[in-house]
Amino acid sequence: MYFDRSNGFPKDFLWGSASAAYQIEGAWNEDGKGPSNWDQFVRIPGKTFKATTGDKAVDHYHRYKEDVALMAEMGLKTYRFSISWPRIIPDGNGEINEKGLQFYDDLINELVKYGIVPMVTVYHWDMPQALEEQYHGWESRRIVDDFVRYAKVLFERYSDRVKHWIIMNEQNVFTGLGWNAGMHPPGKVDDQKMFYQVNHHAFMAHAKSVIALKEICPDAKVGSSFAYTPSYAFDRKPENAMAKMDYDDLNNFYWMDMYAYGRYPRATAAYLKSKDLTPVMEDGDEDILREAAGLIDFMGVNYYQSCVVEHNPIDGVGTTHEMNTTGKKGTAKVQGVPGLYKNPANEFLPTTDWDWTIDPMGLRMCCRQITSRYDLPIVISENGLGAFDKFEDGEIHDPYRIDYLKHHIEELKKACDDGCRVLAYCTWSYTDLLSWLNGYQKRYGFVYVDREEDENSGTLNRYKKDSYYWYKHVIETNGEEL
Repeated sequence: MYFDRSNGFPKDFLWGSASAAYQIEGAWNEDGKGPSNWDQFVRIPGKTFKATTGDKAVDHYHRYKEDVALMAEMGLKTYRFSISWPRIIPDGNGEINEKGLQFYDDLINELVKYGIVPMVTVYHWDMPQALEEQYHGWESRRIVDDFVRYAKVLFERYSDRVKHWIIMNEQNVFTGLGWNAGMHPPGKVDDQKMFYQVNHHAFMAHAKSVIALKEICPDAKVGSSFAYTPSYAFDRKPENAMAKMDYDDLNNFYWMDMYAYGRYPRATAAYLKSKDLTPVMEDGDEDILREAAGLIDFMGVNYYQSCVVEHNPIDGVGTTHEMNTTGKKGTAKVQGVPGLYKNPANEFLPTTDWDWTIDPMGLRMCCRQITSRYDLPIVISENGLGAFDKFEDGEIHDPYRIDYLKHHIEELKKACDDGCRVLAYCTWSYTDLLSWLNGYQKRYGFVYVDREEDENSGTLNRYKKDSYYWYKHVIETNGEEL
């Protein structure tokens, strides 16, 4: 839509930034914490860039007060962080670790002290390794009750101060990379049947947790965060437009429809049935999923890139399960599903060194699609640029990050003018951190952390990048001066 003037961002807009426990905390075996699936997975040779781990990460566990003070100096309105399940319940379903609970009490209290709204993610991929050993984790229906017990422990402990909750982070990513691509725990490849069953278990864990939270704290705001990659049809050919519909149903709406409606898209359900991939559901599941869908308050969106969709013949390109984790630009390969679609590069858009398309307007499209399809408020729970940053004489000049965020915020403002109810914008990430498979060289933060891939490298000291000061001014002007 075109408007003669912009109304800007809402006066109570939450300007924020985000992180995840495994990627920043370190202290992987301290104060009673149990090992996670990621603690185990990163020790498999070849799984991560230069065998990097989160053992130390950026030591947020011991430096959280310093980090929160930097957030307060910036004027951050909200901080989204995740809680480590194995830090709270080391074996996943046994005794509760009071020292783990106390750490997050201290972090939340520190945020509240500075007037920063805590936004808590219940699950950001670090499952207790003990549950993998007990019953193969998400592959077993047993995990639903264990997850809900864990979630209720958090709700009962923190909901007096935490009013914004995200149950699942990027369910589509941890299941897709875990059971199809073999790149995340448990490292399985093309296990399609289990992929859909695992997702059903995760949907049930999400739904039952939403219901439990509303019983414990009715005024809490809750949703889950979806890694949304909006798509463009390759050209005007009808078969490519249909390929786009197939892509969206299988890769986007499969998750968001369940969060918002409590059901799967009909075309996807029909396709899964034809392939004998329909997940097993128990009596009452559909009622629980619909009940939870009626209770969520927002759709969480993690947005990084868009994609192009083209029809893929039945003898066309498949999936190689390869990803650019090195930062060597141009090494990504075209992937696809024979008979449905493939995802060629978009020659009209630039890319990052990791071959992710840079498409600010795609963020606006995400918001418009969610508003039209679900009529839900939106939390942008992640958006940011991973790049090689240079530390020179105590300074980090990152105009490329400022440019990236500036253009995305401009499009987000247009989405607000379009009528989208955007509640918050959280950049990824606040400090530099472990970028999962990509090591520490792929930096996202406003705050540079002095460390490299080697666990003994660097001082872990924090340094403000140019983007830190820029975002501070953005917050001060409520997005009016970019």
